[in-house]
Amino acid sequence: MLELVDIRKSYRVGPSEVAVLHGISTTIASGELVSIMGTSGSGKSTLMNILGLLDRPSAGQYRVDGEDMLAASADKLAMLRNRKFGFVFQSFNLLPRLSALENVALPLAYRNEPERAARERAMAMLERVGMAERAHHRPTELSGGQRQRVAIARALVGRPSILLGDEPTGALDTRVGQEIMDLMVALNAEEGVTVIIITHAPEIARQCRRRVVMKDGLLVQDSGEFEAAA
Repeated sequence: MLELVDIRKSYRVGPSEVAVLHGISTTIASGELVSIMGTSGSGKSTLMNILGLLDRPSAGQYRVDGEDMLAASADKLAMLRNRKFGFVFQSFNLLPRLSALENVALPLAYRNEPERAARERAMAMLERVGMAERAHHRPTELSGGQRQRVAIARALVGRPSILLGDEPTGALDTRVGQEIMDLMVALNAEEGVTVIIITHAPEIARQCRRRVVMKDGLLVQDSGEFEAAA
């Protein structure tokens, strides 16, 4: 459960302070499939960074499973980012010198997990996203869609409960982008992973059960709170 109450965020630019978020209040329940849609400059990526503990709000309250994130130490936030959240970015963010398998296993290395166990789990995740046959290829030897599948495997290898996608289909053509979207929808439905997708594309947003729209740093539309299955 993610709870945001009157979240505000400002950045200092030279002598001026620029407000990006103007008071966001919402709740995202476990198991939701949510899109956060808005044009460039609407504040959606800033909100994602706060949700994923990559940035702190300037004011407001943010609780993850009831725990106050503004009071959490830097070490606690880093631990939660590694274990509770998985991130998928438009630019993939794969390390070019590592193979697909090595890229996927990397988050487990930060947990000091044994190399053999980490590689076995990484291979299982590559198989889950249809990339086992490309495990030993480097990112430059993969198509955009294949790289994004590897990025999703890397995001999920640590068994996070929340997957955050920042324009995960933005760098892909329509067909491949839909394949990636289908994969994320399936992960939500079959494994119960909470999926939050940041997008500017209505055709992506409407595939999510809940749709949130942002404009000028405000939440201006919400298709409805999630109702968990009985």
